[in-house]
Amino acid sequence: MRFATYARRHRARVAVVEADGTLHPLPDTTSLTELVRSGGGLPALLDAGAAALDAPPGPHVSQVRLLPPLQPSSVRDFVTFEEHVEGVRRSVDGVGGVPDQWYTAPTFYFTNPHAIHGPGDDIPMPPGSSVLDYELEVAAVIGREGFDLTPEQARDHIVGYTVFNDWSARDLQAAEMKVGLGPCKGKDTATTLGPYLVTADELEPYRDADGFLRLALTAEVNGETIGKDLLSNMSWTFEEMAAYASRGTRVAPGDVLASGTCGNGGCLAELWGLRGEQTPPPLKPGDTVTLTVEAIGSVANTIVPGADPVPLPAGRRRSRERP
Repeated sequence: MRFATYARRHRARVAVVEADGTLHPLPDTTSLTELVRSGGGLPALLDAGAAALDAPPGPHVSQVRLLPPLQPSSVRDFVTFEEHVEGVRRSVDGVGGVPDQWYTAPTFYFTNPHAIHGPGDDIPMPPGSSVLDYELEVAAVIGREGFDLTPEQARDHIVGYTVFNDWSARDLQAAEMKVGLGPCKGKDTATTLGPYLVTADELEPYRDADGFLRLALTAEVNGETIGKDLLSNMSWTFEEMAAYASRGTRVAPGDVLASGTCGNGGCLAELWGLRGEQTPPPLKPGDTVTLTVEAIGSVANTIVPGADPVPLPAGRRRSRERP
């Protein structure tokens, strides 16, 4: 099933989306986030969807404003595509290749769950940045709590998938990562989720013999195709990512685990690193980015001017007195 969260007549609703775009609202449900956080996993979500399909249909998806399908409890963004690492490392850090350490575990960072945007939302330029980039990813959504999971166990904890755009201020990212932490403000302004949450069972026909989801990925800027890849080019499966995320801790319903950016134009910085110049150019106000994932859908967002940065002083060199 495909689930949408949408706004109509100033009210938020949740619905199952039919193939033709007809929406079937879930009775007495205004938050897919809360439904996922109930902890019932995929069976509970499918039961709620089946009840909606038995009720009279609602509006068509073209008659509503789609919201992010859910507001995540937390967002872990992984980096699982070798091709992306090669290009972006050259672009941001000025060095080539893939570090040996990258192959030892599916590394991730935590990004901002309070800056989630939906399909069609305007994306503001991050304050102080002039080098904005998109990142084409797919995210898994956790539907059941788990601790120290194996990959086999983790499959039952993934309730569904959605398109994920990790908007990145490359100039801020390059500067702040010289400190040895981050990224932070380079990734902090916006993340797009949508257009739907597609339940895990819907994507099983796309699973290959090695356990990867073979989905076609496409990135466009202003209608021009910039990148194409396959999700199955990941070096770890989502189940392996979820197992690693749960190691020594917990994953909780509503957590989002993003794949990391695909290769072959999954972001502009990869191409800049390969070409040695910023071609295509960084995103600017007025540009529209459309990301499409087979069997999940498309999200399109337009860049708009952002706020000026609030001035802060430089760090003080202190005397290091001791009591």
